[in-house]
Amino acid sequence: MSPQDHAIPASAGLLEEHWGLTGDLERLPGENINLLVRTADRRLVVKITTDPQADVGLEELALGRLEDAGMPVPRSLPALDGRCHLEVERGELRGIMRVQRFLDGTPWRDLGSTPERLASVGRMLGRLHGALGSKGDALPGSGRTHRWDLAEAGQHRPVIELHPDRVVRERLERCLHLHAACAAPWLPHCPRGLLHGDPNDENLLIDGHCVSGVLDLGDCLEGALVQDLAICLSYAFQHEGVDLDRASSLVEGYESVRRLEETETEVLFPLVLGRLATSSLIGLARRREEPGHRTWFSHEDSTLAAIERLAGLAPEPARRRLCRRPGMIGESSGVEALLEARREHLGPSLSVSYHRPLHLVRGSRQYLYSADGEPYLDLVNNVCHVGHCHPRVVEAISGQAAILNTNTRYLHENIQAFAAELADTLPEPLDTCFFVNSGSEANELALRLARAATGSSDMLVIDGAYHGSTSACVAMSPYKFDGPGGTGRPDWVHVVPSPDGYRGEIRGDADTTGDGYGLEVARVVGEACAKGRSIAGFLAEPILSCGGQIPLPRGFLAAAFEHVRKAGGLAIVDEVQVGFGRVGEAFWGFQVHDVVPDIVVMGKPIGNGHPLGAVVTSRRIAEAFDNGMEFFSTFGGNPVSCACGRAVLEVVREEGLQERARFLGGRFLEGLRALQERHELVGDVRGQGLFLGVELVRDRGTLEPADAEAEELVNRMKDRGVLLSTDGPLHNVIKIKPPMVLEPDDVDMCLRLLDGVLEDLGS
Repeated sequence: MSPQDHAIPASAGLLEEHWGLTGDLERLPGENINLLVRTADRRLVVKITTDPQADVGLEELALGRLEDAGMPVPRSLPALDGRCHLEVERGELRGIMRVQRFLDGTPWRDLGSTPERLASVGRMLGRLHGALGSKGDALPGSGRTHRWDLAEAGQHRPVIELHPDRVVRERLERCLHLHAACAAPWLPHCPRGLLHGDPNDENLLIDGHCVSGVLDLGDCLEGALVQDLAICLSYAFQHEGVDLDRASSLVEGYESVRRLEETETEVLFPLVLGRLATSSLIGLARRREEPGHRTWFSHEDSTLAAIERLAGLAPEPARRRLCRRPGMIGESSGVEALLEARREHLGPSLSVSYHRPLHLVRGSRQYLYSADGEPYLDLVNNVCHVGHCHPRVVEAISGQAAILNTNTRYLHENIQAFAAELADTLPEPLDTCFFVNSGSEANELALRLARAATGSSDMLVIDGAYHGSTSACVAMSPYKFDGPGGTGRPDWVHVVPSPDGYRGEIRGDADTTGDGYGLEVARVVGEACAKGRSIAGFLAEPILSCGGQIPLPRGFLAAAFEHVRKAGGLAIVDEVQVGFGRVGEAFWGFQVHDVVPDIVVMGKPIGNGHPLGAVVTSRRIAEAFDNGMEFFSTFGGNPVSCACGRAVLEVVREEGLQERARFLGGRFLEGLRALQERHELVGDVRGQGLFLGVELVRDRGTLEPADAEAEELVNRMKDRGVLLSTDGPLHNVIKIKPPMVLEPDDVDMCLRLLDGVLEDLGS
């Protein structure tokens, strides 16, 4: 006999033994064991809490506080020995037993939700929060958490994959994505206090149109007050006829007692979705634990139905309908109007991402938010290296801008300090810095440095490479000069084959692959010299970005540098996209290859979106450049930019972002390789740290590029709240280069969604 089946006879014996009461017992709904007792003259409720993590003492203190405030709650009756709750054990039944008075009324769930009832529920919840007190009045033990804690809804995300229906899985994914992006980070900034923890429609009793009883504070804990309101709403939405407009009556009732702050109105709807998903996922997990439980699954169907209705709604319009206030108009998207204005006033060569362009209005951490409040997990904007709008970086920029912003012709502590801090991350003899505005300007300066130091003019680059948007940088970028609108290779640029072990001339990942491609560098150098050309330098990324997210094979850079230096040229590494810890194993991409370049070029993540670039070289090369012509970049090295750069370095170091890139990159690669095994469309998975590529092919034998499928995948993932992009000469590589503040849950969500999209594309 299970504890559930044993509960009634065992409880009857315990009731008589410890309370001296007899009567008929009947099972009631509830997570633990709740029994209705009918004695000769009254009705009572037996509660046996079987959860070992429960804190009955805390619950009794909270009930006492509510009773003192005149709230209709069930008082616990003392046992024969004077205790109100006691540990019991009889057969398989174990727990903490209480006997409480029976409250008259009908469960809210059985009556449904008229606007009047919803308003009464809201008012009761507002009164309850006032009676329980603020955070300063916290009860012993209220600082706990548990699996129903709405602030921690993300803990249930791994359970999503257990649901057999992929459509439902994607809805659950979206609910918890909205919770993570739009609610959880802001809950600590919302008013806090002691919560009921589970004001559901079976724990609130109704008499007519008014709440007549509040039951079961077993989940009470300290938290953001808006969490309770969201829980109430999540059950209201399970009632027939309750949409956002009707549910606003509940919010209005609450606000008649306690007005919500603006932040609370913003997190409310995402919290509702988070609670609905939590209920569904806990139920899903319990199906495996105890599929025959009699009361655990009472809301299963209505929860999924509510998720189906609500999960597709955008947060900002939902907020405006739920929280009706004068002046609450929010942002308006106006995508078509923006596109028209763009066409009228901007150059036509500027592209827009995605089939349905995004109107983005703000960013935070790893998320971008559109005008309608939709959050997008950003897996492609590596410029915001330490996260969108990182407060440390924003403060550094605004703080210094409010004091002084000049240029390098004046002395200032920031430029010297930033130069020293950058040099400390690099091996000797790289100790001399030049600051500019962008990676493009930095690569052009690197070209000038190489020409000045060698007296030569020609450059070697890798096929498919992109190094910037200035004229000289486009001339050094096969991705541009061999692409649409390009004019072809200039005579001073020499192109070596892309060291692509997947579809290049030499395939595989053995050590000999790198040596083979190194010989190709020697061949190109030899051919150039035979034509009377002289080599100033070799410019290469440690992982090719626009070339297809291709990690350089082992030994390639060492061999290439050797051949170039023998010809009198310099080794130049473009770390614009790869550097600052992104590869995980090292701070700089070139360090993975155990080489030391002559010049290092930096941009993009160096300023986390602020216009900043740098070139670091040796003192010898810097002095060769000092020929009497002043080098000056009006904004390069100004106090504001240097303050920004220093803040980025501090955040990378103090938040352990390099190690995060190593760990999450490994997690991502493992998951992507599992997808490769399941989906023929995935031809290759490659990369390092948080610089990854997934190459899609229609045929693994011929390597026919699946460019249309790659574009479709990117757009479908966008519609599911994840931003990716395509790259590579054949436009069939999915690139993954997110802000470094990514979380493990983000990686797992992306993998689950990719699995579904790949399944559709491959069918």
